Parts: sequence; C-alpha cells; structure tokens
Amino acid sequence: MNMKKIVATLLLGSITLALAACGNESTSSNPQQPTTPNQGQVSESRGSVGAEYQALFQTSVFVGDSITEGLSFHDVLKEENVLAGAGKTAEFALQDMAELTKRDPEHVFIHLGSDDILWPTDNPKTYSMKNYAKLIGMIKEKLPQAKITLLSVTPVTSEAEELEPRYKNINDYNQGLKDLAEKENLGYVDLSPVFSNGSDDLYDSDGIHFKPEFYTRMLDLLKDQVE
Repeated sequence: MNMKKIVATLLLGSITLALAACGNESTSSNPQQPTTPNQGQVSESRGSVGAEYQALFQTSVFVGDSITEGLSFHDVLKEENVLAGAGKTAEFALQDMAELTKRDPEHVFIHLGSDDILWPTDNPKTYSMKNYAKLIGMIKEKLPQAKITLLSVTPVTSEAEELEPRYKNINDYNQGLKDLAEKENLGYVDLSPVFSNGSDDLYDSDGIHFKPEFYTRMLDLLKDQVE
C-alpha cells in the first residue's frame, strides 16, 4: 500500500509539473502578446493623422500603381479613395474605368509611370503616353465634371537605380507627363519638393516604395488642389 501511495504521489506530481510547463509554453509561444497594446497605439496614431487627410480628400480618387496603393495600405486615405495596384500601368488602368466612374469623384489624381518605364517595348515612354492620353480621354468622357491632376513619377534611391538602370529615365518620363498635362489642359504636380528636406527616411527597404511619412508629405503638397 505504501508503495502504491508513493507511485500515485509521484504520478500526480508529474502531471502537475506537465500542466504547469504547458501553461508556460502557451504564454511564451506568443511573443507578440506583450506588444499588442503598442501596436494598437500605433494604429490609433496613424488613424488620427489620417483623419485630416481623409476628410480633405474624401471626394478624390488616386489612380495608380503599388506606390499609390501605399496611401490606403498605410491608412493615410480610405480604400474608396484609392484605385491602384501592383504592376499597374496607364494601359492596365483603362480597365478600371467602370469602377472609377462608379465612385464618381470630384477630383482624380493620376500617379502612374513607375511600371510604365519598365514596360518591355522598344519605346516605353511613347507607348505609355499613348495609353495615358487614352485614359485621360476616357475620364473626361465619363466624368466630365472631375478635375484631373497628373503627378510626377517619384525618384528611386541610387541603389535601386543601380539594380534597375531603366529608372534613370524617370526625369525624361516626367517631362513627357508635364507636356501631356499642358496639351490636355490638366493640372500637373511635381512631387520633388517632398524630398527637398531629405528623403533617406522616406523610402522602404527596396528604395522604390515608401513609408507613411512620404504620403502625408505628398498630400500636404496637394492640399491646394482640393481646397
């Protein structure tokens, strides 16, 4: 009997230790738990910053590629104010006309070109401008009351340009955009002032896309277009 009691006691102790270990493992297996409140605070902070811009640009739609998509990805603007996606070119943006017309914006900002420059054709700029003009024509036809503003293609870092030499054509492409805006009697905004106070901290790790601060600076530059 004594031996049975000893065995039972040892068995009960082993079970208790095992349960305690499982509890500790469950707690330590989710290292994100302690940072959840901080993450919530960051989201809340971004939300409060975004509220001002969301109100200001509530009747606008930004048409563009993955760089433009960062406006909604970083919660600077609401998704309904951004019509963009990775790999979008002026040609592909033509497919979004039905959705753009449905949203019926008062102001359309077009921010395309970063992918157009890389298009595998003999003259990407000429090819892109042809589709860009077609896109503008469709917007004028479907949304005759909407104000259209073209935005310059943003620069990339020297490291990104070294990896993809075609980015050296950004300035030339932007001149084409400026000429197109004049021809079509549209607004054109050069985004280079966004980078005038230093840009190293604005870029994401690839040297092409951007962190949230870029988008707030960009919208600050565009305020007078909608006020």
